[in-house]
Amino acid sequence: METSSKIYIAGHRGMVGSAILRNLEKKGFSNFILKTSAELDLRDQLKVAAFFEKEKPEHVFLAAAKVGGIQANNTYRADFLYDNLMIQNNIIHSAYENKVTKLLFLGSSCIYPKLAPQPLKEEYLLSGFLEDTNEPYAIAKIAGIKLCENYRRQYNCNFISVMPTNLYGPNDNYNLNNSHVLPALIRKFHEAKQNNLPFVEMWGTGSPKREFLHADDMADACVYLMNNYSGSQHVNIGCGTDISIKDLALLIQKIVDYTGEIKHDLSKPDGTPRKLMDVSFLHSQGWKHKIELEAGIRSVYEDFKKKENVKVW
Repeated sequence: METSSKIYIAGHRGMVGSAILRNLEKKGFSNFILKTSAELDLRDQLKVAAFFEKEKPEHVFLAAAKVGGIQANNTYRADFLYDNLMIQNNIIHSAYENKVTKLLFLGSSCIYPKLAPQPLKEEYLLSGFLEDTNEPYAIAKIAGIKLCENYRRQYNCNFISVMPTNLYGPNDNYNLNNSHVLPALIRKFHEAKQNNLPFVEMWGTGSPKREFLHADDMADACVYLMNNYSGSQHVNIGCGTDISIKDLALLIQKIVDYTGEIKHDLSKPDGTPRKLMDVSFLHSQGWKHKIELEAGIRSVYEDFKKKENVKVW
């Protein structure tokens, strides 16, 4: 990409898209096409086609998606499948029709089988059954990978796919009904401290292990790969280390400085036992993460307190 390249970031107001936008701005890029969901419904094929025909972007970051945690994925199963299929189908096909120079599609680590060997290598895709709670979302993301792969094979499109691990960062979702585990725990511990509550309730046993990557690192990897990688293989993006949900809770408890108890709601699902990405291929391409977990959570918590306009201790 040149700094003058015309770049469309689909989903620029979400955690992922906004991080990509910040990264590009810091690197001197300024020619962006940005549309909110109110301005452009990406599920509408005709509107997306008209948008691409008019704007003719050169590079596309496909970060728009309907996302949520375990409960949201399991409750709104049809919505997660339909909305995500429509969004990516419309953008990828319009990118092909309008001769976009390069497109980067963002998937998710949930594409890998529930019981796949750890750490998760790129070649494990479609090697076993998916985790049921987020199967519809995973199937949509797998379809996006395969769209990019096959538009490349049939039409020689330079479309690449990346699979980020669990992300956290600015503009995360802190709604306890549909957020991911890390922001949910930040909010729970913060409110427990604020209200002098004797305990914080966390879902499940706390034994599943998860890998967490700061959104700013993820964005830097995406921009790096957009500039330096054009292979057909999708690329895992992560830090290569994981932590149990219980240990994550203890770390957030320390950062928030909450002194109460942690109780487990065993009626809630744990989800996949472990999801650790093998990032050796990413490292071989010349990129490695910079933000370690504790430092990242501390910065996110400070941002959360400012955004929530709450008392700072």
